[in-house]
Amino acid sequence: MDRFLLAGPDDQECLRFGAPVDRAALRALVAEQAARLTAAGLARGGTAALRLAPSLGYAAALLACWQLGAQAVLLDHRLTDHEVALAVERLAPQVLVESAHGPAAAMRGFAETDPVPVALPGGRPAATGHALVQLSSGSTGPAKVIARTAADLLRELDCYARLEAFPKAGERVVLLSSMVHVLGLVGGLLNSLHARVPLTVPARTTTAGILAAVAADDRPTTVIGVPFHAELLAGAAAPPPLPQLRRMIVAGELVRPGLPAAFTARYGVPLGTMYGMTERGVIATDLDGTLHPGAAPVHGTELREDGGELHLAMAASPYPGLTDPTRWSDGWLHTRDAGRVDPASGRVTVLGRRDSQVSIGGLKVDLNEVEHTLAALPGVREAVVVFADGAIEAYLATEGPGATDRADAVREALTRELAAFKRPRQLTFLPALPRTATGKLVRDTAALRAATP
Repeated sequence: MDRFLLAGPDDQECLRFGAPVDRAALRALVAEQAARLTAAGLARGGTAALRLAPSLGYAAALLACWQLGAQAVLLDHRLTDHEVALAVERLAPQVLVESAHGPAAAMRGFAETDPVPVALPGGRPAATGHALVQLSSGSTGPAKVIARTAADLLRELDCYARLEAFPKAGERVVLLSSMVHVLGLVGGLLNSLHARVPLTVPARTTTAGILAAVAADDRPTTVIGVPFHAELLAGAAAPPPLPQLRRMIVAGELVRPGLPAAFTARYGVPLGTMYGMTERGVIATDLDGTLHPGAAPVHGTELREDGGELHLAMAASPYPGLTDPTRWSDGWLHTRDAGRVDPASGRVTVLGRRDSQVSIGGLKVDLNEVEHTLAALPGVREAVVVFADGAIEAYLATEGPGATDRADAVREALTRELAAFKRPRQLTFLPALPRTATGKLVRDTAALRAATP
């Protein structure tokens, strides 16, 4: 992997974490990290867990693991020590790499890190030939262990190369998504190195920080993030002229109704979307916003609809050690996403999580429908709908008058737009809804209730 990503002219800019980094400097940093990892006992076929914030140090440590022929396990830097201990016990890496510096401040796009590898007692070498092990975001429950080979990562990079509207040499990327998770890692960091598209991570992921990062360079620029970031930018009161901005691309969850139009009205460029999974990477795209709500599968991707669920052709299970025919069987990954596949064009329309359908008094209710209805109401910034204790609960972040007035306005609107059996029994208003490390809205009932004052 590393030879595909580090190749290029010495003086060619490749990354920018505050200051530009050329390929010669990056290669030197990777060599330094490889020496540290070797001193900690990491060798070909070994395992190293990285608990590092997005940073130049993180990129160098990851590439150094692959340069040594080791398996890299990615742990989000925002996990607590307790969560990291559980992950280490579960995955048994031989080396844990953490930063000598403290954690990054909230809303920081990147951190200053000095990766320090420490040998762990009881760590085991890689049991499989996978180059990368990740944990799913856990937005709807416990995280899954997901593994990918170097060949599959290169396959995904080839898919990006074939997308005409994805950034190419001569352009640049401003990355807002976490590099620990699949969009920011492969679609951001790895693809930028492979395609020789300089990548900038903003100092701060506030509206002002993102806009400043776009404005700092005249080259054609694509912003990559999650819908939450698009919401921030669409809500900017008076953004500066940004003639270099070509588009924003988001993935991770469905965008709320009205967001693409609001974003385009504000900046005059499309809000593109991608559908993907940690298990596979990018699956389908609508980079120009012309296929909404559909998306076109990327090169080499085969999708089918089975009982309302999207299945994805995969030769092997991405879950090491897990035998679960409800997740992967007979060469098909069961995505657990509800969707449709157009038999004529092959385009896919993702409708949300398949487990979003519940029964109320014997009547079927799709929680996605309720959630989308709430999110489209005036003054509602974001919404999550869950089913708990036999009833529908809604958690909302809104703008406008006090809680009582807001609740009355929302209930009045729902009376007009949803049948009585679909309406939430409980409406809870929060300043902001809790999110996972990747920026996805949390849909775990216990976590939502814990966030309620």
